[in-house]
Amino acid sequence: MTTTDPDLAADIDATCRLSGEFTLRSGQVSNEYFDKYLFEADPLLLARVAREMAQLLPADTELLGGLEMGGIPIATAISQLIGMPALFVRKAVKEYGTCKLAEGPSYDGKRVTLIEDVITTGGAVRDATNALRAGGAVVETVVCAIDRSPEGSNPLADLGLEIRAVLTKAELDAARAAATA
Repeated sequence: MTTTDPDLAADIDATCRLSGEFTLRSGQVSNEYFDKYLFEADPLLLARVAREMAQLLPADTELLGGLEMGGIPIATAISQLIGMPALFVRKAVKEYGTCKLAEGPSYDGKRVTLIEDVITTGGAVRDATNALRAGGAVVETVVCAIDRSPEGSNPLADLGLEIRAVLTKAELDAARAAATA
């Protein structure tokens, strides 16, 4: 387990795992869903996740890039915790006002570590990485709360992007099995 908080997997699983039929961003249909907004809306659980994610940041990170929408509260919590500036990265460039892709400080030439809540196929991370790189950012790592991608695979390897996760689906499944045993 990558977390130093021994109860985190069980607490997130108990709070966030829903059963039913859910269509994921990728279009895949799943019989379970991790509603990450349930931990993001809980200040104590969000603080625990932020502490764990902060430990996974590359040492050379200059900016935290919170992805719309789930990565933004986590990036904000980490930013507050460690005093590092954050960007709020939109899914699409804003069509009015400043017309920005990312709100916050300039990221041109900066080392941006992306912050995401859940990764399954990495579609949102892929889009943000390409857009930020086109704007001059150096993006090499994404830190997420939950990595739901198949064990042992990196859906973002073709971008040269490293995924660092607090918890994996396997760890959440193990926590669920232990709780129901």
